[in-house]
Amino acid sequence: MHDRYGSDVLGGDPASHHRRRPVSRPVPAERGTVVEEVTTGWVGAVVRVEKSGGMHVVELEDSRGSTRTFPLGPGFWIDGEPVLLEPPVTSRAPVAPTRTASGSVAVHGGRARVARGARILVEGRHDAELVEKVWGDDLRVEGVVVELLDGVDNLEAYVREFAPDATRRLGVLVDHLVPGSKEQRVADAVLRISPAGTVRIVGHPYIDVWEAVKPARVGLDAWPRIDRSVEWKIGILRHLGWPHAEQADVAHGWKRILGTVRSWTDLEPALIGRVEELIDFVTEPAG
Repeated sequence: MHDRYGSDVLGGDPASHHRRRPVSRPVPAERGTVVEEVTTGWVGAVVRVEKSGGMHVVELEDSRGSTRTFPLGPGFWIDGEPVLLEPPVTSRAPVAPTRTASGSVAVHGGRARVARGARILVEGRHDAELVEKVWGDDLRVEGVVVELLDGVDNLEAYVREFAPDATRRLGVLVDHLVPGSKEQRVADAVLRISPAGTVRIVGHPYIDVWEAVKPARVGLDAWPRIDRSVEWKIGILRHLGWPHAEQADVAHGWKRILGTVRSWTDLEPALIGRVEELIDFVTEPAG
């Protein structure tokens, strides 16, 4: 009878009977790199590397925003393979970026242009902070100022006071601008009182500008649906497991979301296109 296992399982080269132990490859602990700490099973993205007590440690943040600190070195996995985390490589001569956060060609050494008469108007502070983070460099080069509206209900009064004309165009970004909405009715009324071609109102379909950030940036597959009886931002923070009892928690939650945005690639196309449209509108030469 044929013995498919051979006559002597202990004979021969031991390496033929045992799988070779994988060797950890060195990997710089760059910010955003997702790793697993094998002892605890903690999975998180690298937040920072620092020296503490004479040794390098790495701080990892999981999908819910909780953080833990571990000694840098062996004991980590990336995509199922063992790695040796090393301090990130730092260059002594930083290279100026060739692109802005919006993807435009960066202009180095140039001064901000004197502000135009034209303006871009956004509904609230969070909208303004997001626009500044991604398009701020472009706006300064073009001399475009972004102002806060503090609610679409104030739009008509603002436009009457601003008095737009061919050299003072006004671009407006409105949240949740969908057919039949209050926002759409306000926009239509404003356009009726404005000289033709001096005001452009665009919007995105999201309930709030938070939703224009790709959900993967905060560890979600999709932004959740929030019951109408719950304030939307509070519901989002609760879903994420973040503090949500006070207004300060909402502000801190937005800072965390905004902190995950690195460039235009972290935003939804429906917002990107609308902001680019407004920049083009307010900067095009008067006809």
